[in-house]
Amino acid sequence: MDGFSTVETTLANQPPISQQGETGETPPTGQALEVCKSFDDIGLKPELLRGIYSYGWEEPTAIQARAIRPFISGVDLISQAQSGKGKTGAFCISSLQIVDENTRLPQVLILSPTRELARQTHEVISKLAIYTKSKCHLSVGGVSVREDIYGLRKNPEIVVGTPGRIMDMIDKGCLKCDQLAAIVLDEADEMLDRGFRDAVYDIFQHMPANVQVVLFSATFPPDCLELSNKFMQNPVKILVKTEELTLEGIRQFYVNCEEEHYKFDVLKELYELISVPQVIIFVKSRLGVDRLADLMTTDGHTVSCIHGAMEQDERTLRMREFRSGASRVLISTDLIARGIDVPAVALVINYDLPFNNYENYLHRIGRSGRHGKKGVAINFLTNHPRDVRTLREIEQYYATKVEELPGDVAETFEGF
Repeated sequence: MDGFSTVETTLANQPPISQQGETGETPPTGQALEVCKSFDDIGLKPELLRGIYSYGWEEPTAIQARAIRPFISGVDLISQAQSGKGKTGAFCISSLQIVDENTRLPQVLILSPTRELARQTHEVISKLAIYTKSKCHLSVGGVSVREDIYGLRKNPEIVVGTPGRIMDMIDKGCLKCDQLAAIVLDEADEMLDRGFRDAVYDIFQHMPANVQVVLFSATFPPDCLELSNKFMQNPVKILVKTEELTLEGIRQFYVNCEEEHYKFDVLKELYELISVPQVIIFVKSRLGVDRLADLMTTDGHTVSCIHGAMEQDERTLRMREFRSGASRVLISTDLIARGIDVPAVALVINYDLPFNNYENYLHRIGRSGRHGKKGVAINFLTNHPRDVRTLREIEQYYATKVEELPGDVAETFEGF
């Protein structure tokens, strides 16, 4: 089943679909969830199919093969897949399929936790829609409100945005919600966490009573699934067992730097020993990002950095630099831990471990080894008991093993 170990659904006019549950329970056995092995089998619009193939996608990924058909059937959906396995493609294709191009009103709303992720989704939809008449509008903070209002007045069929700006556009009467057929929460576990929960709840108050609710994420903690029961109707569930979530093709290592102030020396040594196309370094704070960027720049390295305190134009510029390859190193907070797709990234360094957030560890290392490529994640530890405890808890949570980085580092990176 390609790693999908839980499937529950109540598709219209079909018996329940069930397999072994995430917690080990075994629901009543029913019909297997249909797997569409090619895009042609899904029943998509010819213009959309043409856009998919021209984008370079030849066949659906495992999650696309399972999730698109339930999405376009109109049922509520909870869809989980490992990072880099095609979740964005699944809901972008589905959104374009269900919209009626003759109804010039917003019909699908896609919410993302960060502007960068929303921009990426908007870009994917725009490219897939190249042969259709469907329009997609991006509504995020950091963009002129006047420009946003102007774009929404054109009544695009699909709107992609972040919760704060979307709620602002609804309050101003610029985003019409009465014809919305579906609302998608990308990185749903974060969208339903305390930081976004109130804003998402406010947005749901303006949704039509029969709106289809679709959740996508690489991780669905139990409290997130429990909360989803309050606003979803008998959703199809495509879930992955926790121990199957660590990513195939990504080798995980740790380095004991002993003391915090030795981390940069270790980083410099690694940088001299390895050769990979691009690297993302995750740091726990905005101040830490700036400090490390200054140290690396002073040491003669070209780096880009990004965090939430930057103005939107600068964040966009730094991401563009990194995507284009103008810089090989991107230093970031967890702002880009989720969903951002840069295919050339072969190495992720956790300069600081993500304390008290196992999900973010998985999202971080998932920035490497995307779309079936090989990747490496290296975790920097100190002798502080908290570091060792955190790494052991991550290993236990995902039933994985993080090994000490071997002495022959160059051999580990052969083939990249």
